[in-house]
Amino acid sequence: MSTSSVLRPPAISTRFVPVWRRNLLVWRKLAIASILGNIADPLLYMLALGYGIGSFIGNVDGMPYVAFIGTGMVCQSAMFTASFEGMYSAFSRMHVQRTWEAIINAPIGLDDVVLAEWIWCATKAVMSTGAILIVIFALGFGHTWHALWILPLGFVVGLCFGAFGLVMNALAPSYDFFTYFFTLVLTPMLLFSGVYFPVGQMPSWLAHIAQVLPLKHAIDMARPLMLGRAPTEIALHVAVLAAYAIVAYCAALVLTRRRLLK
Repeated sequence: MSTSSVLRPPAISTRFVPVWRRNLLVWRKLAIASILGNIADPLLYMLALGYGIGSFIGNVDGMPYVAFIGTGMVCQSAMFTASFEGMYSAFSRMHVQRTWEAIINAPIGLDDVVLAEWIWCATKAVMSTGAILIVIFALGFGHTWHALWILPLGFVVGLCFGAFGLVMNALAPSYDFFTYFFTLVLTPMLLFSGVYFPVGQMPSWLAHIAQVLPLKHAIDMARPLMLGRAPTEIALHVAVLAAYAIVAYCAALVLTRRRLLK
């Protein structure tokens, strides 16, 4: 395949919808287990850390510690769900099951498949976000209409980290390759973006680094919404997340074309 064909702009069309729907129909077979997993994991963390450590800490940034980590875990869950879907699940469909190969033999192009996978990653992120919001509401926090805006925020976070996952998927020789991304990217993102403690508590040089992390911008929007307030600098936060998402998606598409359309 020529270099110009690999680097051409993304071909966007509605042909991605049947591929997205196919992923949804497959997911529905495991929906109950998936939803229970999305609820049980954050519930345990919020109960153990929120009420355990929270009893020593008290309020953080104007909210109980259990609510503070809850808002962080909403974005964390969207990040991990979209990343996992863009790596492990997409790799299974692309390489192991060869589902992508079967689809592109129909009147659907590889660009449509990658776009469908990208949107599906964001869709799964919204499902995960919704599950954790239910946990937070059940614990007595976030009872404000502003909190519902966290659902579309979860979609944007899903687009961002789903694209990152698809980049790794295009490069991966095996499942083991994804460990590097979890260890070197997602874990630092989790620790330094303000999920468990305010970024302002870190040394100034580390706090400045945190300002470029996409998860930090997502959390900066989620926490005010959970308190019933409009976030500040919304345009900046959305622009950063959108920039990461679009650049990573274009990179994933180019790398996937180079890998499969030889």
